[in-house]
Amino acid sequence: MTDYGHNLLFGTFVTPNGPQAVDLAVTADRAGLDLVTFQDHPYQPAFVDTWTLMAYVAARTERIRITGNVLNLPLRPPAVLARAAASLDILSGGRIELGLGSGAFPDGVAAMGGRRLTPGQSIDALSEAIPIIRDLWNTDTRERVNHQGRYYQVVGAKRGPRPAHDIGIWIGAYKPKMLALTGRLGDGWLPSMDYLPKGADSLPEMNARIDEGAESAGRAPADIRRLLNFMRLDGGPAQLAEQFADLALNHGISGFILGGDDHELAEVLAAEVAPATRELVERERSH
Repeated sequence: MTDYGHNLLFGTFVTPNGPQAVDLAVTADRAGLDLVTFQDHPYQPAFVDTWTLMAYVAARTERIRITGNVLNLPLRPPAVLARAAASLDILSGGRIELGLGSGAFPDGVAAMGGRRLTPGQSIDALSEAIPIIRDLWNTDTRERVNHQGRYYQVVGAKRGPRPAHDIGIWIGAYKPKMLALTGRLGDGWLPSMDYLPKGADSLPEMNARIDEGAESAGRAPADIRRLLNFMRLDGGPAQLAEQFADLALNHGISGFILGGDDHELAEVLAAEVAPATRELVERERSH
């Protein structure tokens, strides 16, 4: 049994298909959900650009937190991404999180002018990028940012702007090396249930790899929030609440993000599933 003790978050996973995506985000915000997230495939011409969409959604909403799910790092240079994220966080009143991925479709990345990297190289590039992002956000010192890596070089960059809140870096990870990296460098883990090799039965082993990565870096496993995307759901609100509570209490999942691009589902998630799940988890935690 693994419960990392985080407060529970509920949100939607929205296809970035233009005005419809904005409407879905507004619904999620008005319904009282915690998160609205967008996939990021810059090589997909059927979608609008995810970062542009996030900025527009931030202006159209009032309280909901916004993130890519997950942003394609090979096509978004880390120093520029750091400043973009901090800027949008400031403008939105501290509502931006940073979901990051190493780039799962190398052909698409190469088609857009990005580097074609092997899976191992992509992991190494992500491990270089995260410290660059964190250094740009850290304005506690005036020392310039310098990183001389194999994939990214930053030479004398000025720090800032500082985000309005501590932006979480949530990493989309499935394989052992990426899970270990998540434990060492991430603030959160953001996979999809549909892609877990054995569904929920994969969670103990994958959590263990994150925990080991965290401990190897002198961090506590509870420092890393565990979130999960769901593309397919079975059961009504009461059954979903029981499923989510079990995932929270036994597998440490504290973020539940539903796909489907469905206004009614977002409203039911906020009005029925989220309160029932929180009640079940709080009752168990208080024992």
